[in-house]
Amino acid sequence: MLGGMATLNGKPVSADDLLPLALTNLGHFTSMRVDETGGIRGATLHLERLVRDCKAIWGADLDTGRVRDFIRQSVEGYDRPCVARVTVYDPKVDMGYPAAADEPHILVSVREAGGMPPAPLRAMSVPYERDLPEVKHVGLLGALHARRTAQLAGYGDALFVGRDGLVSEGGTWNVGFVDQGGTIVWPQAPVLPGVTMALLQQHTEHRVAPVTLGQAKSMAAAFATNTSIGVRALSTIDEAPFPTEHAAVRRLQEAYLSIPAETL
Repeated sequence: MLGGMATLNGKPVSADDLLPLALTNLGHFTSMRVDETGGIRGATLHLERLVRDCKAIWGADLDTGRVRDFIRQSVEGYDRPCVARVTVYDPKVDMGYPAAADEPHILVSVREAGGMPPAPLRAMSVPYERDLPEVKHVGLLGALHARRTAQLAGYGDALFVGRDGLVSEGGTWNVGFVDQGGTIVWPQAPVLPGVTMALLQQHTEHRVAPVTLGQAKSMAAAFATNTSIGVRALSTIDEAPFPTEHAAVRRLQEAYLSIPAETL
């Protein structure tokens, strides 16, 4: 099956159910790539993120067993690989009094997955800092505005640079670098703790350090990571070029693909 239907708490979702999410934009989510066997790399980490963010946004506990059931139901019969997105929000949320919203519901939507890894990415540095960067929330205006700015300038996506001059993350991805000594470097900055980044950190040697934009441009290689793309080489940051077939980036791609997928 190529198309899929979004469900809310396991039942077909209606436009009325979605209006509060569309009009208030209050909620959080995670997206996970489901491979050909039905497995998900980092499934446990995705569920831990949902639990953590549900407590942060709604002050509520989340039943991960229900989440697993709803994901399995949604991807059944869907062509794989695919990407399942779990969004947690409260349909009774009111813009005037969001404190009353404390009964989060589970929205699951499924889309086709692209090839992995995609073609190398051209990134443009854009001054931007996400609200609550530790939470994968649905407030995407700033990130998508930065992405649009980069694309209108001829680039593929935006690379965020904070007011302190430090590189943090990309539009919807973590960024990493390979220094001139061949060491993997992850920026020390307020960023979303990405699942793909966490898996790679568990399986590869690396260091975490502040990275200025100038330092980023002087690295031997650069790459983006998230669950949909795996490890994607960056070909440029602004005017600075990077090799797209760097050996360290290839090793990261191989290391990620070698991580066993978990069954739900």
